[in-house]
Amino acid sequence: MADGFLETHYAEYERRREAWLKRRKFNPKPRPQKPEDEAL
Repeated sequence: MADGFLETHYAEYERRREAWLKRRKFNPKPRPQKPEDEAL
C-alpha cells in the first residue's frame, strides 16, 4: 500500500460517510418484520 494513502483519502471517506448517514437518517426504510429475526 502506498504511503499516505489513508491520510489522503480519510477526509473524503468521512465526508461521504456523514452524507450517507444523513441520507439514511432522513429516509429510513421500513423493514418488514420477520419471525425469523426474533429467533436469532
